[in-house]
Amino acid sequence: MLITSSSRQQDQYSPTSINELRDARAVCIVSGILVCAPVFVEAPLVRAMPLLSLLSTIVLVLLSYHLLKIQRTKVWGDLLLGFSYSWLAGAVYWGWFRDQPLVHIPMESLCLPFVLYALSQGRHQIGGLFYLGSLVGTIITDIYFYLTGLIPYWRQIMSVPQSLIAPVFHEALAKIQNPWGISWAFVLVSILLSLGLYALRQEKLHWWSFAGAILSTIFVDSLFWAASYLL
Repeated sequence: MLITSSSRQQDQYSPTSINELRDARAVCIVSGILVCAPVFVEAPLVRAMPLLSLLSTIVLVLLSYHLLKIQRTKVWGDLLLGFSYSWLAGAVYWGWFRDQPLVHIPMESLCLPFVLYALSQGRHQIGGLFYLGSLVGTIITDIYFYLTGLIPYWRQIMSVPQSLIAPVFHEALAKIQNPWGISWAFVLVSILLSLGLYALRQEKLHWWSFAGAILSTIFVDSLFWAASYLL
């Protein structure tokens, strides 16, 4: 089975059996869940206790290295390490810089040099591609905010009392309910879908973690806007 293979075998992975395909799907699904985790877990935690959210990165990293030492859990340790990079970046940005959208991408890219170096050495490819997929999804979402003029609403939402957030959301929704906003949403969702499907066609485990991260971005963004309508 895949999760008991060596690192080199993992990199050359192609889902040719039912068990291997099941492993690949599991990695893709778990990657998607991990992209959703910051929305439901880290966001409320970092708002209430930013330092605790930041320090919890240490626990994630230690757990990932523990899993990496065990042959049968090496894949999950690799994936968790990539998630810990995303968690760290999110804790720093949303804890202390959340009302500064201009530094969002630089902060989310905080661990990019480490990831790129590891990938260049052929190490931690599953976690590295997960981190890159999550980062690409974040960049595309931010591009939409810039193209449609939503950045001022971002700043307002991060600065107003919680009781006043709903009216700001409604104003932001009205801002994108036009051909320009709808067209760009279609274009950027198409890009995310294309990247995700391309990654799935590679039939390599690290690319499936990338696909899970990319495709779940569509789900998270859709959930965000759906919740905005219900406020």
